[in-house]
Order: sequence, then structure tokens, then C-alpha cells
Amino acid sequence: MTDTEPVERARWLWALLGSVVLTHTALNLIRPLISYRTIAVGGDAVEVGLVTAAYALLPLVIAVPLGRFTDRAPRIAWIVGLGSAVLAVGSLLLAGSGGLSALALASTVVGVGHLLCMVAGQGLIARYSRSEHLDRDFGWFTAAASLGQLAGPLISGALLADASGPALLPATSTALVVAGLVAALGALPLLPLVRLRPLRRTAAQRAAPPVPARDLLRQRRMPSALLSSLALLTAVDILTAYLPLIAENRGISPMLVGVLLSLRAGSSLLSRLTLPWMLRRWSRRALIVASTSVAAVALTLVALPLGGFAALAAVLLVGGFLLGLGQPLTMAQVTTLAPEGARGAALALRIWGNRLGQVAIPAAAAGVAGAVGAPGALLFSAAVLLAAAVTAG
Repeated sequence: MTDTEPVERARWLWALLGSVVLTHTALNLIRPLISYRTIAVGGDAVEVGLVTAAYALLPLVIAVPLGRFTDRAPRIAWIVGLGSAVLAVGSLLLAGSGGLSALALASTVVGVGHLLCMVAGQGLIARYSRSEHLDRDFGWFTAAASLGQLAGPLISGALLADASGPALLPATSTALVVAGLVAALGALPLLPLVRLRPLRRTAAQRAAPPVPARDLLRQRRMPSALLSSLALLTAVDILTAYLPLIAENRGISPMLVGVLLSLRAGSSLLSRLTLPWMLRRWSRRALIVASTSVAAVALTLVALPLGGFAALAAVLLVGGFLLGLGQPLTMAQVTTLAPEGARGAALALRIWGNRLGQVAIPAAAAGVAGAVGAPGALLFSAAVLLAAAVTAG
């Protein structure tokens, strides 16, 4: 691992975090809008799930090769900037989409942009952070993402307000253009990183063959870390996709849905900021088990018709806090389990697993939703989280 001087360390990390806030604000502005736009063009719960699954299709194919590229590339900050640009293009394509096929294609472009940002961003931390700071720096990375997850739905809800029926289509177009501009701004904080010290590899390191994915999967506790990661990430995706449908059935407006999603994100942000304190008291393994199991209970309570806005807010505050812990912990776990020269590939394998889950689990959840309604999708995700908790324990 290449170490940098303290001042340079602070510079690259804060620049990366600034970009993460902007790109995740855009992403989480976009994701609820995909559901509302699907509804606006005549889609139902099944089609919402299928368009959501399209978001992960191409990233599923390119994630691991991209991770291997970041292991070998001397500079990778530019890949994060490219991801911001692709995310912006995807948002604008969504704004111009009037049919389900076009929405699915544009959703795939958004997924590629997010993948570029995440693989290269995590690769920067794996490359430049000291081993003892991995949990903290990944915690800050995901906290920055949570800040975007908090801001995005609030902006989305404010832009949509109480739009419904024929007014929903033009309202989502305007909001998606705003999201595209925010995504493009995500490249600006990265400009100082153009001069970040490149990775220097010895001749032996350059000649070494890449570590096969099957060898990475044979690392002890690697499979359970990947399952926990995909279960937690897809839970957030399914909650984001189906909460608008559940809320609409309970008479909750799009603006209040934005508030609910932001409460969940704000609670996750708090847990990630306090992660170093919690790690001094509990093990990484115990926190991963708590994250997956409590998140399963939270999704179950959201699915059950137990109350309106206030009840949902209380559940999402508690569930969001535990839900937020798993991602930085599994990032750090995967990084420490991988060989030194294959950390980018291992993190990309984790993202590949996440994308596989984002294709398979929403597609399966869409089938459940088609049979029993939107709450069934959340119950299906809760079952996956419980399986991950058992495996991690």
C-alpha cells in the first residue's frame, strides 16, 4: 500500500468525500424518481421491480474487470469523475424516457455511473488508507453516501410535491434534470486529485497474474461478508423502490415519502459517524450480525399495515441506524481478507455480488409483489437479511 503524507491524506480523502456526497445526492434523487416515472408511464409494482433490477444488469458484467483495472492502474481518481459524468447522462436519459424499455435502459446507464464511482472510490481508500484506519475511512465514505441519501429524497420530494396523475410525468422530468446537474458537479471536487501520487509497482508485482475470483471466495468469511453486503444493499434498494407504492396505498404523499427515506438515511449517517466508537465496544462480526438482523425486523414492520407516517418514521429511524453499519464493515472486512495486490478486485467482487443481488432479489421481489402486493417485496428482502445474519453469526 502506498502511504501519503498527512496533509496529502487529508486532501485526497476530503476531496473524495465531497464527490461522494454530490454523486449520492444525485443517485438518491434519481432512484425514487425511477419508481414514480414508471408509475407515470403506466407501470405497476412488477414493472417497478423489473426497472429497478435493470439498474444492476451491465454493472454485474463489468464490476470485477473494473476492479482488476483499478488494482493495476497507477491513477484511479479520474474513474470516479467519469462515473459522475455517466451518472449525469443516465439521469438526463431518464428525463427523456417515455416508455418502460427506455426507462430500463436509462436505469442501466445510471447503474454503470454509480459502479464507476464506487469501485474507484473504494479503491482509493484501500490504496491510500492505513490498515488501522480502514474501518474509520470506509465509515466516512459511507457516511458521505448517507448524507447524499438524506438530501436526495428530500430534494426529490420537494420537486414532486403533491404531483400525481398526468402532472407526474413532467414533474419527474424536471427533477431528473436537476439530478443530472448535481451528478455532473460531483466531478469538481476530484480535480485536485489529478496530482495525487500514483501507485508504484515493482516488476514482480506488474508480472504477477491476477488473483482468480474463486481464490478470493475461498478466503475464510469472505462468502458471508459478500452475502451480508448484498442483503443490506438490496434491502435499501427495495425499500426505496416500494415505499412509494406502500405509502400511496396508505394515503402518504410523495413529499412525506421523501422525508421518510431521508430519516432512514440520516439515521444510517449517524451510525456510520459513530462507528469507531462502537468498534471499541463490539466486534466487527457482532455489529454485522446486528445490522442484518435488525434491518430484517425493520423491513417486516414497514410491510405490515401497523400505522401511518409516524409509525413508519419510528421504524425507519431505528432500522436505518443498524442498516447503516453493515456496508462500511463489510468493505473493511473484504479489504483485510484480500491479498495486498488484489484489494481492488476483492472490493469489485463485493460490488459484483451486490449487483447480482440487485438483479436477482428485486426481480424475485417483483414476482412476490405481483402475487401479494408491494409489502411482499419487503418481506422477501427481510428473509434474505435473516439468512445473512445466520451466515455471519
